[in-house]
Amino acid sequence: MEEKKKKKKLTLSVSSKKPHNVSHYAQGRGKTSVVIEKKPARKWNEKKFQPRDNFNKFKKTNDLGSQRSALDKNFDIRKMAEERATRRFKNLKNNDPQPKKSNLGKDKGFTTKRAPKLTLSKVLDDETLDGRERSLSSVKRARLKAKKNQDATKTNIETKKIVHEVNIPDKISIQELSNRMAMQASSIIKHLLGMGVVATINHTLDADTAEYLVKEFGNIPIREKKPDLNILKPEKKDGKNFKPRSPIVTVMGHVDHGKTSLLDALRKTNVVAGEYGGITQHIGAYKIQTETGKNITFIDTPGHAAFTEMRARGSKVTDIVVLVVAADDGVKPQTIEAINHAKAAKVPIIVAINKCDLPAADPKKIKNELLQYELIAEELSGDTLFAEVSATTKKNLDKLKEAIILQSDLLDLKASFEGSATGIILESRIDKGKGPVSTVLVTNGKLMKGDFFVSGNTWGKIRAMINDEGQNVDFALPSTPVEILGMNKSALAGDDFVVVNSEEKAKEVNDYRIENSKSKQATSIVVNKDSAFDSSSRPKELPIIIKSDVHGSSEALKNAIEKIEHPEVAPKIILSNIGVITETDVTLASASNAVLIGFNVRPNKEAKRLAESHKTTIKFFNIIYEVLDFVNNSLSGLLKPDVKEEIVGSAEVQAIFKVSKIGKVAGSKVIDGEIANNLNARLIRDGNVLYTGSIGSIYREKNAAKQVGAGLECGITLKDFADFKEKDVIEVYKIVETERRI
Repeated sequence: MEEKKKKKKLTLSVSSKKPHNVSHYAQGRGKTSVVIEKKPARKWNEKKFQPRDNFNKFKKTNDLGSQRSALDKNFDIRKMAEERATRRFKNLKNNDPQPKKSNLGKDKGFTTKRAPKLTLSKVLDDETLDGRERSLSSVKRARLKAKKNQDATKTNIETKKIVHEVNIPDKISIQELSNRMAMQASSIIKHLLGMGVVATINHTLDADTAEYLVKEFGNIPIREKKPDLNILKPEKKDGKNFKPRSPIVTVMGHVDHGKTSLLDALRKTNVVAGEYGGITQHIGAYKIQTETGKNITFIDTPGHAAFTEMRARGSKVTDIVVLVVAADDGVKPQTIEAINHAKAAKVPIIVAINKCDLPAADPKKIKNELLQYELIAEELSGDTLFAEVSATTKKNLDKLKEAIILQSDLLDLKASFEGSATGIILESRIDKGKGPVSTVLVTNGKLMKGDFFVSGNTWGKIRAMINDEGQNVDFALPSTPVEILGMNKSALAGDDFVVVNSEEKAKEVNDYRIENSKSKQATSIVVNKDSAFDSSSRPKELPIIIKSDVHGSSEALKNAIEKIEHPEVAPKIILSNIGVITETDVTLASASNAVLIGFNVRPNKEAKRLAESHKTTIKFFNIIYEVLDFVNNSLSGLLKPDVKEEIVGSAEVQAIFKVSKIGKVAGSKVIDGEIANNLNARLIRDGNVLYTGSIGSIYREKNAAKQVGAGLECGITLKDFADFKEKDVIEVYKIVETERRI
């Protein structure tokens, strides 16, 4: 029991009897020892505290004797090692302050190895605490504090703003402006909102607003310099280089009045034979020579109502308009339209009354009809030249030429035959072997093979020139129509044509035109919120893709189709282009479920194979009014048919019978019309419709009947209804659907 009550304590004691000089340890980082030993058991009535010198001399009890001897032995070994290391450290420090190089590595390794250790003596000595190294946490905190102070000083230093020089075009989007200023678009939008302007990133700004914003954000605005566009205006030179030029004559009139036939007679050719349906659908330019040696350039325009743009284009480039009127037909809508175009262009008009060889011809009637349009003949004291001609018999064709030459002499037409050429695009198309081909009418200057030119949004170099007779020529003078090859892409009919000095100039002007045309396009789309949710309010659309041989026909088709209006259906032209039908067109038609219309063009093999696999509808036409009829029929098919009710007959219920396996049967008398089986029926009681359904069966003298005429009695059953009463009226009707057309 006594052994269990004994308490064992762990104490720490310094192993040496005399104190060590701790200052030497702090400097040299020498070796010290720590001995952990168990305190011996205290006897009964023994003093609790004893002197330090007698503490180690205390004799242990017999039960701990063996353990004490082992501990003393270990203690003596550690003490001897400590004293030896201490002597060695003192000798090195006092006798050899600068050790030899041979021993430097060993000593350095020794001191470094023992450096991190901290003894109890160092901890208890106050002098050591003053020279103790800082902990890692303290060093880390000091570094973070220094870094924080350094960052604070950096923020106080103002960074110099980079000033950008911003090029500003006529119109620029907010996104492009932010990119040029190297800043976020949201900052510009926020600034505009502060000014009361609500804008988005795609909003387009004019040059003045963009310049103001650039200055507000501390940048330097620079207006973009326009390329030298003086080339687009004909130079006004002195009259020395000006020479008389051939008159440009446009032949206009109503369809099928003989315009192309008259030109054929003048040119001694047969262009009409090559036109589908006998009507002209292209604009053509020809040059003829009179008996006196003078040249006349003729421009033939279509007379169909759809080709308004072609006629307007022809009247703008012309000097004289020849109005062809059939002597047996009189003044027609396109005749009036041609007169208006000529008056708008302030061009003199010469009236050619054609088909005078026909028995029904009445030239005087034509002259009287034209009086109301201020076209007064010379014989009626007017100033308009008239010529009664016949394209078939070539009657008075020389008088028509004389009238044209006379009128051109009065106009005194002159042009420069030197310098850079200018002109206008009459027609453009894509040839399978030649690529983009355009018909150009030269109006001024001399057009040479190899010249660089700009036309609309395209440019190029003239590779070849072909005249109206199909011959290659090296130059073209004013009032000469030629076909040119070498355009990068197809030009639009009606575009200007300007020759420039170099390829770089052509690219510069073309890039400016393309950028300017993009900026003019509307960037905002107004969306009707109601239409997004109410699909019934929107008309049904018929997607259409048009491919034609020339740009003029494509333009005419597009304008004519867009004029078709209806509140329930509408045509939607996805693409209107020129050239053969390709795989891209078929893929687009298949994706948009559109009708592909080819006007005077055919698909290539790949497109034809792809159309068969996708089951895409391709329609081919050669005459414009056939295209319009097809579009009208297609739109009519999208219309909902008219639904009307047609009353077949009515019967009055006079008695009700109960029949087994059938139920209630209304004994009725047919009042008017007839009652037929399986027709729609309604039951009317006191003027109110109680049932709407169909006839179940009809019985006549206990036999089933298909129909019962007026004045006869019969039994009638209705599907899913048996609550008959006397004086009820059963009305039989049928629904008739009528197809609607535009």
